[in-house]
Amino acid sequence: MATQRTETIVGGVVLAAAIGFGVYAAQVAGLGNGGMHYSLNASFRSLEGVGVGTDVRLAGVTIGSVRGVTLNPETYRADTVLVIAQATRIPDDSAVIVASEGLLGGNYIEVMPGGSPEFFDAGATVTDTQGAVSLISLLLKFVGGQGAD
Repeated sequence: MATQRTETIVGGVVLAAAIGFGVYAAQVAGLGNGGMHYSLNASFRSLEGVGVGTDVRLAGVTIGSVRGVTLNPETYRADTVLVIAQATRIPDDSAVIVASEGLLGGNYIEVMPGGSPEFFDAGATVTDTQGAVSLISLLLKFVGGQGAD
């Protein structure tokens, strides 16, 4: 009888932990936000190191994530959908760049806010974008002496 009680208690603890993990994962993935975000579109020449789920940051603070990435067959650019927290309004003259966390860190999308009093509407396209800079190509240029001019 004591064994059944112990098994029931352990099973309940495991079930509670699984439910807690599921709720946490849903919050991190943004599944519970419903209409608490809006999307912006951007097109990049190079999106190296960025994929679905990559952070979108403003002043180092995560304000959203990358929702979708597709290759435009006409322009050969990476068309990207960014999902931004509804509370964060971005001026319509802002730039969006692919930034690096450091030499060994990953890449993320950085929003460089402009000074316009007008803001992007949901579904708008950011035209001022800068793609990823390849650190390897920069290093090769430096080592090869091509950047000495």
